[in-house]
Amino acid sequence: MMGNEVIKEIVYNVSKVIIGKEFEIYNIIKGIIANGHILIEDVPGVGKTTLVKALAKSLNLSYKRIQFTPDLLPSDILGISIYNQKSMEFEFKKGPIFSNIILADEINRTSPKTQSSLLEVMEERQITEGNDTYRLEEPFIVMATQNPIDYEGTFVLPEAQLDRFMIKVKIGYPEKKFEKEMLNIYSKDEPLDKIKSVASGEDILKIQNSVRKIYVSEEINSYIVNIAEATRNNKNITLGVSPRASLALLRIAQAWAFISGRSYVIPEDVKENIISVLSHRIILSSYGRVNNLTSEEVLKDIMKLIPVPRVKDEKYDKSK
Repeated sequence: MMGNEVIKEIVYNVSKVIIGKEFEIYNIIKGIIANGHILIEDVPGVGKTTLVKALAKSLNLSYKRIQFTPDLLPSDILGISIYNQKSMEFEFKKGPIFSNIILADEINRTSPKTQSSLLEVMEERQITEGNDTYRLEEPFIVMATQNPIDYEGTFVLPEAQLDRFMIKVKIGYPEKKFEKEMLNIYSKDEPLDKIKSVASGEDILKIQNSVRKIYVSEEINSYIVNIAEATRNNKNITLGVSPRASLALLRIAQAWAFISGRSYVIPEDVKENIISVLSHRIILSSYGRVNNLTSEEVLKDIMKLIPVPRVKDEKYDKSK
């Protein structure tokens, strides 16, 4: 199957389990094919964990769920070296992080120290233990779920941790008609048990490679840089986005262009993803908080100020 057909099959498959949330599923797929990690934020009970399980089954990838709790240690995630008395050497026992898809469930319920243990893994796709380095098998995707920080027993994720999530997705409550449909389906069956694989890790790696080849013009690059720069010089923002965030916005725009069947990025591919890629990376200033602004509102105001490049599609399409 072609890349677009594979993606449609994945979305259709997962939609059997998570009813009425195709838009949110596509947002997660963007992050996967852009070779990034995904942060899923919402209140308990809206299907965050079920969605990730359905994706793992659809992609036929190895999958581990790590329940983040206040007493979780970094070694519980990464692994630990144990002394072998027979060989008189230390042996590294791999932790659950050695899988293709990691569900970091309720990541903001554990301590910042344990949260930070994921930094090297998410950025370098490797673990360093003493003098040894262990590479993780590709594709490697961390999908972390978190409850809103005003929930009891939650910690704010460190800025460096948040910056490594390419995109943030909110599931939200289902519409009334979809919630009713969900009740009808789940009263008779367990759809997750019937999910079959519709793609493979090799398919995802091929699509990721194709996404990297999507053409991006200088005008689009300038547009992304101008948006990033605006977040660093805004009275409502204390901490603007990093160059890593600019690159994430570029990658997600390429992914959306690929899903849309284009070989080039257009301005709308950037505009439609600014909120989901940048909102979790900025920190509001005291001025912004006093005025009861949200990160999303501040970004929308910035988008109004940055001129959108006007270029005919033919200029982007290098295949012609």
